[in-house]
Amino acid sequence: MTFVLAVDDDPAILRTLSINLRARGYDVETVADGRSALQVVDERMPDVILLDLGLPDLDGVAVLTRLRAFTQVPVVVLSARHGSDDKVEALDVGADDYVTKPFDMQELLARVRAAIRRGGSADAPLVVETEDVRLDVTERRATRAGEEVRLTPTEWHIVEVLARREGRLVRQAELLHEVWGPGYDRETNYLRVYLAQLRRKLEADPARPTLFLTDPGIGYRLVTRRD
Repeated sequence: MTFVLAVDDDPAILRTLSINLRARGYDVETVADGRSALQVVDERMPDVILLDLGLPDLDGVAVLTRLRAFTQVPVVVLSARHGSDDKVEALDVGADDYVTKPFDMQELLARVRAAIRRGGSADAPLVVETEDVRLDVTERRATRAGEEVRLTPTEWHIVEVLARREGRLVRQAELLHEVWGPGYDRETNYLRVYLAQLRRKLEADPARPTLFLTDPGIGYRLVTRRD
């Protein structure tokens, strides 16, 4: 399910976006300020962000600048600012599209779909490597010490979610939601079973993992480098 993060300090706009997007099958989270938006992105990467420029704490351009420091997630700016200078600044910083308020909902939905398509087509091949392990997520090929390792579709899905946030914590609920879908957020035993399988297949010492790490009671992270 496509995850949309809507960021706006107008409750009526957030309500309208939430109703219309959910009616079309999107998973939607709404927040009213920039810091909350960055926190959501840190916990669960959206497929597209709808971002107002006039936020009460961080300006939308500042939020966009911080986002572009670590992600190319598609961002559609929604703003009451009609000036060309504002549009140019937002697009130069890294916005994918700019929609002025008030907006037509059908047009906005079309722009959201276009941004998601562009974001998907622009993805570079996803490959993570250590000294002994190579995981080509795009091609679904895994090797350990030069020998091919067969992973199940579910194992690959877990690897993909973790690899897209390489080095960063992915919370249990998010991983369950991404791999198994809504309604599985409490089935943490699934994660224990599948992470144990991945460690047996890919770790030199499954009892002392260095690739798939656990933050007890919180989540997991895929770590390929040591500082």
